[in-house]
Amino acid sequence: MNSLPEGLHGAYLRAELERELGSGELRGLLREGRLTRASRTVLVDPRRAADFVTRAAACLLGAGSDAVLTSHSALAVHGCSVAETAPIHILVPYRSQPRRRAGMVLHHGVVDPQDVEVICGLRVLALDVAVAEVLSRGTRRAGIACADQALRLVAQDARAEFRAWVEERIRSRADPRGRRQARGLLDLATGLAESPAESWTLLVFVDADLPVPQQQYRITDLAGNEIYRLDFAWPEPRVAVEYDGYEAHESRQEADAARDADLERRGWIVIRADAADLKDPGRLIGAVRAAFRRRGLAA
Repeated sequence: MNSLPEGLHGAYLRAELERELGSGELRGLLREGRLTRASRTVLVDPRRAADFVTRAAACLLGAGSDAVLTSHSALAVHGCSVAETAPIHILVPYRSQPRRRAGMVLHHGVVDPQDVEVICGLRVLALDVAVAEVLSRGTRRAGIACADQALRLVAQDARAEFRAWVEERIRSRADPRGRRQARGLLDLATGLAESPAESWTLLVFVDADLPVPQQQYRITDLAGNEIYRLDFAWPEPRVAVEYDGYEAHESRQEADAARDADLERRGWIVIRADAADLKDPGRLIGAVRAAFRRRGLAA
């Protein structure tokens, strides 16, 4: 045999492949290394074994026809690049008891068929359900970054409705743990953050009890044309924070310095932040508070 069937992203139920190829042919493919065992019942193409979609497909096949991707794994399939791609999170009904395996986290719960979508052949929970799960049970950083990315996946005129769906999903979760965290993070998420680091920087301000800034704040000329857009801004005291830890700001020191000087001439105090401030936010928080004091405000 010259080529393998496509399977589900390079993953196969062993029993189905044996029926199609015959047991002798299948044993030969295993000996030759053209297939490898993902579990007792699932085989994968070893060239694709490390791919997220292949690992997700293998877990779904091994967990049974009622299984569905949930949490970070569902968000990754929906297109959230910040979602974690390992381990694979699988939700199955309470009656189902699939064999646990390395690289997979098994969740038991109610699987409502109306909440299941099929994307690229993979059964996944709907976007609003998966966001509610990560907001409730994930870390705060993961929650807000995923919520921001999910909102960006939704058309702007539909974001308010999507937010309401997520809020209802949080309220109606059978497991009440994490509801307070989820509601607080959802309230902060805007879909305006242009990178996970910007979502995390917002959390730095909130955790420091600073006023919540506006994101992607537009500065315009008298005709209403946009001159600048600020990552974070407190418009009344004219204090801004620009995050420099992502590609859009790399190798732009001179341009950024000229931009900051022009903003200062317009009455703004501009503070630069980077990845080091996410690890130890003391300098950034101190700089923002000092800027507020210069404006005669306590923060």
